[in-house]
Amino acid sequence: MNTPAYVIITPVRNEGERIQRTIDSVVKQTIRPSKWMLVDDGSSDKTGPLVDAAASQHSWITAIHRPDRGFRKQGGGVIEAFYDGFVRVEEGSWDFLAKLDGDLAFEADYFARCFSRFAADEKLGIGGGTIYDEVNGIAVPGSPGDPEFHVRGATKIYRQATWQAIGGLIKAPGWDTLDEVKANMLGWRTYSFKELRVIQLKPTGSADGPWQNWVKNGRANYIVGYDPIFMLIKCLRRLRQRPYGITALGLLVGFVSGYVKGIPQVDDKALIGYLRDQQRRRLTGRPSLWSGHTQH
Repeated sequence: MNTPAYVIITPVRNEGERIQRTIDSVVKQTIRPSKWMLVDDGSSDKTGPLVDAAASQHSWITAIHRPDRGFRKQGGGVIEAFYDGFVRVEEGSWDFLAKLDGDLAFEADYFARCFSRFAADEKLGIGGGTIYDEVNGIAVPGSPGDPEFHVRGATKIYRQATWQAIGGLIKAPGWDTLDEVKANMLGWRTYSFKELRVIQLKPTGSADGPWQNWVKNGRANYIVGYDPIFMLIKCLRRLRQRPYGITALGLLVGFVSGYVKGIPQVDDKALIGYLRDQQRRRLTGRPSLWSGHTQH
């Protein structure tokens, strides 16, 4: 693969204590992006000035500022901000598109090594590094139980052909599951690169608190069309996860309340059917997304 052209879009809100480390990590990359859209989503701290400073120092960085809506909009807010950056990217000007969070740190050869993985697997459609949390200065795996096909929303890199095939991202919780499921349904592979560590400077969901975070995740599972039996078993398994009871109950409340409130699910019956078939395969021990052996 020739040196790829890639664009990064970073929606960021109130990350003033962490965004500079992300800026430093991107600036020192051995393969720099052709464009980096830093989208300040109505921050009330020093995020805005730091974003502006980066843009003034590097011509390939663009600072975009959205007004403060006055509250965190779980799931959908980040993608609305993402698209404020995406609409400013010239169509066809990139080979890869990265959605990168503003609270990450990584090595100077991170993107070069990511693109080497894409070059080695022409069917790899979505990939990215593996998230580690920084706890008392020590890196620990962020979500060791993530399925093999999952790439964390903080680090996703999309091959252009895959992005076009899946039709972009939904502006709702569950966007970072739906994209992978659809990519796999269409014959692409998706997975994280276990050897490439990305340090997350604050724990996932910490901005919302444990309860709201798990309710959000349950709602995301509802929106993308999880099989109810699969979801129930998932909740039962999470009873053993700390904080005990909160994780399982939050997931269940988020999922069931979607039905109670009549919240729309993704309008794609074929995609929901594919996801539920894969989930039933997992429950019955057959090859599935979760085993790394999908049936295309």
